Amino acid sequence: MLTRLRRLFQPDGRAPGTPDPEARAGRHTTRPGPNLFEAAAAYVAACAEDDEEAIEAAEHLTSPEALSFGVRELACRALIALAREYDEPPHKVARSLLGLPAA
Repeated sequence: MLTRLRRLFQPDGRAPGTPDPEARAGRHTTRPGPNLFEAAAAYVAACAEDDEEAIEAAEHLTSPEALSFGVRELACRALIALAREYDEPPHKVARSLLGLPAA
C-alpha cells in the first residue's frame, strides 16, 4: 500500500506515472538535502517502526516547524487515500485508525 501512496503523491508535483523529464533527457541533477516531505516520511516511518535512532536522524533533517507541517500533510494525504480506498468519509477512517468509537 505504501508504494501505491508514494505513486499517488509525488513531491515534485508530477502526475502519477509521469517520468522525470530530467531523467528522461539523460541529465543528472544534484539535489539539495532532504526536503520537508522526505524528512516527514522518514520521521513517520521511523515512529511506526519505533526506531529511536532513525527518529532522531529525521528530526535533524529540517526545522521542527517544517517537520510538523510535513507530518500533518502526510497524515492528511494518507487519510484521504485510505478514505478513498475504503469508500468511507475521512472522519470515520481517522476515528477508526485512532481506535475511537464512531461519532
